[in-house]
Amino acid sequence: MATTTAENRVQTERLAPVLFTATIFLSASLLFFVQPLFAKIVLPVIGGAPAVWTVAMLFFQSVLIAGYLYAHLSTRYLPIKAQVVLHTAIWGAALFFLPPELPENWRLNAAEPVALQTLGLFALGIGAPFALLSSNAPLIQSWYARSGGPSADDPYFLYGASNLGSLLALLAFPLVAERYFGAGTIAFGFSVGFFVLGFGLLASGGLIAGRQAQASAKVEDSPAPAIQDYLFWALLAFVPSSLMLAVTSKISTDVGAVPLVWVIPLALYLLTFVLTFSARTVFQGAWLTKAGQLSAVLCLCLFVGVAGDHLSGGMSMVLIASFFVVALWAHRRLYEARPRAQHLTIFYVTMSVGGALGGLFNSILAPSFFADLIEGQITLAIVLALAFKPMLGLTAGTFWRGVLIGGALGFAASGTALAIDANAVSLGILIGTAALMAMVAARKSPPTLVVALALIAVLPVWIARDDDRLFSDRSFFGLHQVLDRDGARIYSNGTTVHGAQSLQSDQVRPTPSAYYHSSGPMGQVLYSSIGIEAQSVGVVGLGVGALACHARAGQNWHFYEIDAMVDRVARDTSMFTFLSSCAPDAPTHLGDARVVLAEQSGFAFDVLFLDAYSSNAVPVHLTTREAMALYLDRLAPTGVLVFHISNRYYDIGLPLARSAEALGLHIWRQYHNEKPADAEGFRPSDVVIIARDPSHAAPVLQNGRWTKLASDGGAIWTDDKANPLSILKPDAFR
Repeated sequence: MATTTAENRVQTERLAPVLFTATIFLSASLLFFVQPLFAKIVLPVIGGAPAVWTVAMLFFQSVLIAGYLYAHLSTRYLPIKAQVVLHTAIWGAALFFLPPELPENWRLNAAEPVALQTLGLFALGIGAPFALLSSNAPLIQSWYARSGGPSADDPYFLYGASNLGSLLALLAFPLVAERYFGAGTIAFGFSVGFFVLGFGLLASGGLIAGRQAQASAKVEDSPAPAIQDYLFWALLAFVPSSLMLAVTSKISTDVGAVPLVWVIPLALYLLTFVLTFSARTVFQGAWLTKAGQLSAVLCLCLFVGVAGDHLSGGMSMVLIASFFVVALWAHRRLYEARPRAQHLTIFYVTMSVGGALGGLFNSILAPSFFADLIEGQITLAIVLALAFKPMLGLTAGTFWRGVLIGGALGFAASGTALAIDANAVSLGILIGTAALMAMVAARKSPPTLVVALALIAVLPVWIARDDDRLFSDRSFFGLHQVLDRDGARIYSNGTTVHGAQSLQSDQVRPTPSAYYHSSGPMGQVLYSSIGIEAQSVGVVGLGVGALACHARAGQNWHFYEIDAMVDRVARDTSMFTFLSSCAPDAPTHLGDARVVLAEQSGFAFDVLFLDAYSSNAVPVHLTTREAMALYLDRLAPTGVLVFHISNRYYDIGLPLARSAEALGLHIWRQYHNEKPADAEGFRPSDVVIIARDPSHAAPVLQNGRWTKLASDGGAIWTDDKANPLSILKPDAFR
């Protein structure tokens, strides 16, 4: 009997790592699947407004922290069997919220706070399953510490398995799930996976409950973490989270919203956990510290513009690689600073708080307080202080003295450079003079001197660099800039040009340029009898308001714009005068166009322009068959839809043609790249016109420039299923 018991125990201990690894892997995969899944489900009814996405991220991060906190309190105050029973009960209750879907008859109420409604929608739709999944990573590791399995006294390797599941789910959702399945089918698959997960939780819980006595004996007491331990964990978790978002924003701004640009940094971020949260890894030791130090310096150089004001594609890859090394270093330091298994859950609570603070800083605080993208520089300053601290012997006192001296001298040099309009030589002299002064002020403290010299080297270059922008500010949608180039005043958001106005014209009524010149496709529509006789015109996507100067007396124009900063710039007469000169009384309806139009049942536009496609991304929910049906409901019986679909990476004409065919509509396309002599700031434009009957579009089609567009027979985009990767242009990355 004793032999049999011993054999069973050995078999159980061999089974434990397989069972726990599979369970935590599946849980993490489901966690990363349900976030984009539910966002996809609710997008058509809540829109893509910044408040919506901010609140959605707030919900996910808050529930994640709450899940980690629940795991900590459960393992701290409940016996093993009670933990298993409670967690199983929560899993059973979460089953009643599957599959993920909109609550029946839910509608957005424009009169009520959108933030509270969004929080309620996510809580009702996915709150219980997400909360259960959020708590599994620390809870399952804590259970494994009592399993008697290999490395049970150090179960952190399971976190690597958890992040491997997250990584694979992150890649699988856009590359596989969205490509082959609709949201309803994906939700059903998620529900099956969640149900299977319950068996893994039951088996894992049953294993540890059966050997509670032995497991308890293996958990050694250790001193409680000190306050500085919590701060150090949070800081190390903050750094990669914040830097990941900063790198994504930098590349999106300088290079463009390349398809899935956000996936690569996030995938590498998750991969660093897989590679570092293990006792057996090559990513450790002095070489990783040196690589992290060099990579942090290289990142900082790229962020402050040493390689140029805008990153090239090659420099973007260097930035991503450098971020990867910094994240490897930070997460390895985090693993090395881990407490014993007894304090595992509070360690993960602190980590989750630090990661969430990184998201909060980059997504909400930085855009509110800084006009430029400087969160990357701030985060890298923290990295450098942490990475070089052992080498320099930095203390809190020497560090802050260095900040005080370097900041004072750096800002003084910057101010002087701006006042005298310094060139490269005089700026170098100012930096050298400030450095000599710092050597005198901090001569008795090398660590203080290093910090001061670093600030003196960076601040003047960053602050006093040549900047010809007339306007620069930030919103949720990125960096907005207005500058003069080649005889035109150009308004851009990242790499997207919103419009341009000639600097040469002294006309009271300015001439539209960029995409909107009268010779272009949109101008052709408005100068045909369609536009001349139109009584009501709608424009989704305000830009600088250039289309307004095609308006005629007595016409009723309405603009729809999701970003309030765009409306602010377009109506500022010191920058652009299209709206003020041509349609000063035309209202701008702020918010997601699909949601706003759904609430305006009284409109019947003769022409409705959809000008929300001229960036390098695809607003999918504005492109589906259901969206097109909504636009038709807002058209007059003989009205036409005009889509501006200029895009570097995607051929948006494909899904539009498919939906048009499905709805019995007629569609034509024109690509216009003939620059008129009087069109400063000209941009080629790709435009589609859709009508219920060919006769409705005949007045503009007779110029012979439009080509009938036939459906390619591909899958029709719907709110349930749409695959942006399927319409990538063959030469998108050439």
